[in-house]
Amino acid sequence: MIGERRSSRILGATLVGAMLAAAASPGAAHHSFPAQYDIDKPITLTGTVTKVEWTNPHIFIYADVKDGDGNVVAWAFEMGGPNALIRQGWKRDSLKPGDLVTFEGSLARDGSNLVNARTVTLTETGRKMFAGSSGGDRAPAARE
Repeated sequence: MIGERRSSRILGATLVGAMLAAAASPGAAHHSFPAQYDIDKPITLTGTVTKVEWTNPHIFIYADVKDGDGNVVAWAFEMGGPNALIRQGWKRDSLKPGDLVTFEGSLARDGSNLVNARTVTLTETGRKMFAGSSGGDRAPAARE
């Protein structure tokens, strides 16, 4: 009887541990900069903000950027979470649709038009702000 109770407790503890480990795995993958972005592919893009998603866990800014041929291409820029950016001086209305901005960051590994933004510079004021990125600290190169 005592042995059965002990076995049940051990089995229960093992199952709880396994569930906690499984639940933590998606979170670790979600916050893995190297899995999604390539630090060896820095980029600088200037474009017009089209949409701001001020949501957890990460803020996304969408912008139209002209390519080398003058075609407008939609890009998405992942930034830190709202709380981290508020501590950096950001406000919900720091960027608005129509603002011309320059983003510096790292390209997505999958080749999509997605950047993990490191800095954002507002063209009108010249104000450069940290984007709360989890990426590296190499200086971004200009996109050709």
